[in-house]
Amino acid sequence: MCAKVNEKHIQVTAQELGLQITQVNATAALLTEGATVPFISRYRKEATGSLDEVAVTAIRDRLQQLEELDKRRDAILKSLTERELLNDDLEAEIRAAETLTELEDLYLPYRPKRRTRATIARERGLEPLADLILAQETSPAIDPVAEATPYIDEERGVPDTETALAGARDIIAEKVNEDGGARADIRDLFTSRGLIASRIVPGKEAEGAKFKDYFDWNESVMSAPSHRVLAMFRGEKERCLFLRVVPDEESALGILRHHFVKNNTPAAEQVALAATDSYKRLLAPSMETEIRMEMKRIADEEAIRVFTANLDELLLTSPLGQKRVMAIDPGFRTGCKVVCLNAQGKLEHNTAIYPHTGGRKVEEAGHTIMALVERFGIEAIAIGNGTAGRETETFIRSLGLPGHIVVAMVNESGASIYSASEIARKEFPDHDLTVRGSVSIGRRLMDPLAELVKLDPKSIGVGQYQHDVDQGQLKRSLDDTVMSCVNRVGVDLNTASEHLLTYVSGLGPQLAHNIVAWRDENGAFPSRVNVKKVPRLGPKAFEQAAGFLRVLDGKNPLDASAVHPESYKIVDKMAADLGCSIKELIADPEQRKRLTLKDYITDSVGLPTLKDIMSELTRPGRDPRKSFEAFSFAEGVDKIEDLEPDMVLPGIVTNVTNFGAFVDVGVHQDGLVHISQLADRYVRDPAEVVKVQQTVRVRVLEVDLARKRISLSMKKQN
Repeated sequence: MCAKVNEKHIQVTAQELGLQITQVNATAALLTEGATVPFISRYRKEATGSLDEVAVTAIRDRLQQLEELDKRRDAILKSLTERELLNDDLEAEIRAAETLTELEDLYLPYRPKRRTRATIARERGLEPLADLILAQETSPAIDPVAEATPYIDEERGVPDTETALAGARDIIAEKVNEDGGARADIRDLFTSRGLIASRIVPGKEAEGAKFKDYFDWNESVMSAPSHRVLAMFRGEKERCLFLRVVPDEESALGILRHHFVKNNTPAAEQVALAATDSYKRLLAPSMETEIRMEMKRIADEEAIRVFTANLDELLLTSPLGQKRVMAIDPGFRTGCKVVCLNAQGKLEHNTAIYPHTGGRKVEEAGHTIMALVERFGIEAIAIGNGTAGRETETFIRSLGLPGHIVVAMVNESGASIYSASEIARKEFPDHDLTVRGSVSIGRRLMDPLAELVKLDPKSIGVGQYQHDVDQGQLKRSLDDTVMSCVNRVGVDLNTASEHLLTYVSGLGPQLAHNIVAWRDENGAFPSRVNVKKVPRLGPKAFEQAAGFLRVLDGKNPLDASAVHPESYKIVDKMAADLGCSIKELIADPEQRKRLTLKDYITDSVGLPTLKDIMSELTRPGRDPRKSFEAFSFAEGVDKIEDLEPDMVLPGIVTNVTNFGAFVDVGVHQDGLVHISQLADRYVRDPAEVVKVQQTVRVRVLEVDLARKRISLSMKKQN
């Protein structure tokens, strides 16, 4: 954020977002001071009027956009001033411009250009002729050919009247292209009535088979959904598709004639020719580029919105919790890598079994599993859902395990990337990739959030065209999502990994590293306040982070809650007023009922904070994630060949897109529930019906073995 809050930006943002100026002003001030979005939305409700993370993020992003607009405005004004092109009227228009498009249109006539056809014509002295023709005077009407005759000059490259008139038209064409009103109307035409047209590049039919739907496709710019736009752009990038974004040409030329052709004189005919040339050579290509960029921007925003929504659901997947877990990374020929983890996720043992190679190896694998279950007191078994996953699950369930042991399939997307990462090498320097990957599978079952934050979100498998969208914007949005999830759940100060601590409000990589180093050297933190002893962790960082850090079983029970240390004195007063301890206040709901919250309102603490405090005292440090529920795929359905139409199967939603949801039914190939098959009613947005990691029941509609495509339905059968 900028060092000083811009009052005009505050007003614009408040109006656009439908918020009060005081709310935006307070949020902007907090952001300027270095406060994070989670901190502001959770602990500064009195200042912001209880704005949530979505609103705070929207304010932050809009203020940044307006700041960037002002930077561009200042750069344009500086350029014009230095070149002595700025006058009072132009400056007023530039300062009044409210969008980047409007700003760039104003600057276009003055932008330094490469040498154009109009530039050459001006060098030949033809601008007076162009101005005369463009004026299209009728009393008397001019004869363009007669007026062009005096401009014939062999030495200046004007051998005849036609050359002179062509040069004049080039100048007029450039003026047409740079006219702000004409550009605005043509832009509106491209947006409202333009078509995106896709054609297969001849000879690319086989190579571009995955783009078959777009071999001959026309669609309105206005209605084209983001996934189709990004698919066509990808096809073009891979040189399989040829794309155009154009409106009806005659409509465009009609707009230009309306703007520039004043009558039916010979001069007007020359202007009409120049306008046509301007559209085809200058304006249409410029507008097509601009509209394509706008379509890409909108498609990117929508794809990123869907991606972040999916990521949010995935990161907040129900955790099994602190259980002793056996994790298995399945494989056929190379065997299954097995690891045993203690309740804190620490690696205690690793080995390999070969349950799928036949012979005595199968029996040996069973004995090994049962021995490890008893030796390490295993409470749950996590099995990766990759190659041989279902077969390994069937084998494990056939062993007659004790009934209390949970057997769960775990989505292993990205586990191989984690196992080769610098984070994994630091955690397990003495173990190979297979051991690291198995540990990741086990930890994902115990605490998905703590493990998945170690991965690049793009590798987790819940995005759509994530490699095609604006990577800077994607990273910002994903970082926001990860930080939001981490801070909503809270972090155990004494067990959290360095990478998990990185996402705690106010910390970041260096302070996270310093916390772990201090913990390794001095042991567990006895209280939140002790984190102040960490090098370089000053008062501001403590203020931002403390409420999201948890110290379990510490001296102060509030350290295990989301009550911020700055509010401890309020709870102390509550307990003192009731004549009880804080522990008793937390344990006894009858005591809390005796409190009157308005008695504790101060200049800085209002009812929103007091209500949050009471909520925390009711369930200190509550985990917002749902309780873990075991899930099993249908027995005997392990591969795509096992599927038949009308089968009804349990499944897990793995990805939600604008056109439907992908569901894992346990056959190593996700099926698609098209948006039209999600419910018995009209569905506008699939996210209204399904979420990532949701368990569902689906009916098989069609199985395409050749293309490995599965069509599913969630509609009720008649």
